[in-house]
Amino acid sequence: MSFATDYLNQLERVAQRGPLPRVKALHIPPDPAPGSPRGEFCALELEDGSIGLTYVLLDDTLARMRELDPSLGLAGVNALDVAKRFVSAQGAERTIGFAAANAITHWLYKRTGFHPDASLDSLGALDPQPGDHIGMIGLFTPLLPRVLASGAKLTVVELKAHLVGEHAGYRVTTDADELRACNKVVSTGTLVLNDTLDEMLARCRQAQWITLIGPSMGCLPDALFARGVTMIGGTWVLDVPAYVEALRLGVRRDRLAQKVAVASEGWPGFEALLSRL
Repeated sequence: MSFATDYLNQLERVAQRGPLPRVKALHIPPDPAPGSPRGEFCALELEDGSIGLTYVLLDDTLARMRELDPSLGLAGVNALDVAKRFVSAQGAERTIGFAAANAITHWLYKRTGFHPDASLDSLGALDPQPGDHIGMIGLFTPLLPRVLASGAKLTVVELKAHLVGEHAGYRVTTDADELRACNKVVSTGTLVLNDTLDEMLARCRQAQWITLIGPSMGCLPDALFARGVTMIGGTWVLDVPAYVEALRLGVRRDRLAQKVAVASEGWPGFEALLSRL
């Protein structure tokens, strides 16, 4: 089964324990300014204040969301019914489904008293060292200085052909097979949205450490850990009303959320959380 199917199966079991909060609204960012790192994520909010984030700049997802008029037909809908779109739909509808699934996970965490650990490491505890060969799926420009300063070898796998080539201290390629030589891998969490997760992880079987990072990684991690991922790094919103307003305006929201991480070692497991409901 796919990650999406495994994830949804877990959420269906959560829903069997009692009613879930309904959807309050889907909040969409403005179009980001050229070169801006903001405005890349939407937020689906449940009536109890739980919130799920997901990336919206894949292909024409953001434009399609605007065309769909997300305020129509979502408010008051059962959150699980929306989450099912992550499995059954494509494009913008699938993205909305993933946001709903992540909102249910946020609700589950709050109900069971689980709070992911604060992340003090933007590299997801990758700890690059001399002699390491780091694979980076998606070019994370802010992370480059630390990796390069460590003395580790760095190979970046990108979809954008214009980035391909030798750069100062690292190389960019479109050939995902080059990940087979990497002993540590850090990747954008958007792999779960563009249907390349299993394909890319299959090329990382030699890696001792695989981290998926980004606000989209507010999902239950069990199915990812079962596929070889060792840590996910996401975002825990501290002030939902203020965060939503900042997202809608396209302004910075750093102080309104906390970077968090969930590692396979130390994760209590879905069954343990379910038993607390």
